[in-house]
Amino acid sequence: MKRPTKDEIRELPLYVGLSFNDIVIIENEIDAKLVINELKNETCLGFDTETKPIFRKGQVCPGPTLIQLATQNKGYLFPTRFESALSAARTILNNPNIKKVGFGLNGDNKELRNKLDIEINNTEDLAVKLKHIAKDKRTIGARAAVAMVLKQRLGKGAQKSNWGTYPLKQNQILYAANDAHCAMCIELAIKTDCIE
Repeated sequence: MKRPTKDEIRELPLYVGLSFNDIVIIENEIDAKLVINELKNETCLGFDTETKPIFRKGQVCPGPTLIQLATQNKGYLFPTRFESALSAARTILNNPNIKKVGFGLNGDNKELRNKLDIEINNTEDLAVKLKHIAKDKRTIGARAAVAMVLKQRLGKGAQKSNWGTYPLKQNQILYAANDAHCAMCIELAIKTDCIE
């Protein structure tokens, strides 16, 4: 398996992933109870976070404003502005029986611990895993990984948007859910030896 060039990635079909109807946004206590119950028996979830960008020099980062989790068929968004969403995310991320997979998790884990008092158990950084599989010295991010493993191109259009605003726009919702979803799909592909 080799890392494709930027030109090769541009030629790949766009990663579609989850549709808008496959995504749940946790905003209240009822949503929180439902998602905890729905995910409690999962063994693995795709995981990512989004953080409000810093616009002024010297401004302090507030920490993640959105936590994303995904199964193979569904995405879950936890806006940290809602205490019930934060509490549900904390319960799931702390569960040692559920492996959380994603890219660049050291930064996510540190921010969640330091800013939101969330301890995450049982994580695996796919950037590190793929670096070993591909015998590549460079860090492998989500975009390169989707191209390498799934042979698709991950759109990054909403990446630099303002994650501090609410409600989220539809393109932000799709982007955020699919960032976690692609990690889950890559983990499944590696597990079932679908990689070259």
